[in-house]
Amino acid sequence: MKDTTIDSRSRERITRALALTAAPALALLSAGAAHAQEAAAAAAPVVDKGDVAWMLTSTLLVLLMTVPGLALFYGGLVRSKNVLSVLMQVLAVFSLIVLLWVTYGYSLAFGGGNAFIGTFDKLFLKGVDKASLAATFTAGVSLPEYVFIAFQSTFAGITGALIVGAFAERIKFSAVLLFSAIWFTFAYLPIAHMVWYGPDGYLFAKGAIDFAGGTVVHINAGIAGLVGAYFVGKRVGYGREAIKPHNVTFTMIGASLLWVGWFGFNAGSNLEATAGAALAFLNTLLATAAAALAWSLVEKVIKGKPSMLGGASGVVAGLVAITPACGTVGPFGAIAIGAIAGAVCVWGVHGLKRLLRADDALDVFGVHGLGGIIGALLTGVFSSPALGGFGLGAGNETIAQQVGVQALSVGITVVWSGVVSVIAFAIVKLLVGLRVPEESEREGLDITTHGESAYES
Repeated sequence: MKDTTIDSRSRERITRALALTAAPALALLSAGAAHAQEAAAAAAPVVDKGDVAWMLTSTLLVLLMTVPGLALFYGGLVRSKNVLSVLMQVLAVFSLIVLLWVTYGYSLAFGGGNAFIGTFDKLFLKGVDKASLAATFTAGVSLPEYVFIAFQSTFAGITGALIVGAFAERIKFSAVLLFSAIWFTFAYLPIAHMVWYGPDGYLFAKGAIDFAGGTVVHINAGIAGLVGAYFVGKRVGYGREAIKPHNVTFTMIGASLLWVGWFGFNAGSNLEATAGAALAFLNTLLATAAAALAWSLVEKVIKGKPSMLGGASGVVAGLVAITPACGTVGPFGAIAIGAIAGAVCVWGVHGLKRLLRADDALDVFGVHGLGGIIGALLTGVFSSPALGGFGLGAGNETIAQQVGVQALSVGITVVWSGVVSVIAFAIVKLLVGLRVPEESEREGLDITTHGESAYES
């Protein structure tokens, strides 16, 4: 029988040969595994801590715009007997809508759905946790969903709060809250979905440009305010006696806080701390400065004196007009938009207001509605690279095409917000009534509605 035993030296040579033969294959497998790991890492979304910090800061700035910014701006414009009522309306409406936003608003605006409205898939923030990311529809941007929810909640809240200025000094507090809930549900949420829910949103898919809310926020609120002014009616003594702002200093402070907070509103809408945010920031600065000077110049020509109230109103007009355009126009386009809006909105709060025959107490439509329309249309002009802009909307190759799409978005917002507002005010009037009694209005809403006075002495 032949001996098949392998001696130790032979066994060592065989082992070395096998190792040399297998080495290339093992190296190849190892390289392949490493490549797969790198590809998986590259494909996985990465949350940038700087972007998160910027978005949390922007959310805080939008809150600053509302409470105290908008509250002080409006509070200074009314008579001393009604200042607390306006402050309370702004605070309460903002708080109510923020709560409605996390309950069902976020789901209907950003929770899937069709071209016009979302779904209830994220009702009560179902499925949202610390690991979930928001559907931002911005390439390369990954944000924790909680951050996006908080940021967008402040947009919804300030939009509802803007409306109260139109019917200030004579509306029931309960009517304000009930209207705000209905209007938020059936007007704000569909428009926000159509404009901001990426390629699935109707207006977004058309190539409409609304970087930070010209249609969603300002035109939407302006139309609702105008409808409310008609429904609630004119203040006692309107047109027969002087109804003057009681504290223009408050209004100036409020306008200043709005300007500061608006950097979060506009630059924050870039959703990341990049050059895009810097562009929106610079445009917000320049357009507002141009509008303040333009309004003051027009007042000087027409009235002989530029007023502080006019300068503050010009600030807001410029902020409103640049909102839809701030991320797509160049700096000098922003200056043009601000100057045009500042000049035209002077007519909006005087000539147009008389033509409309509405007691829009704090000029919500004259500044926010008209300023938003001007800004939305001019966005289609100055976003063109030929005029220093950074590109038209998807599918639009000429300024005329883009302006046409912008006009469509304006028209849809005006009609939809108008119809919903009419129905909402009719429901509120039927259920709780709209207006306080005449004797309560004469005494002032601070005492008759809230039981306190801003100036006890």
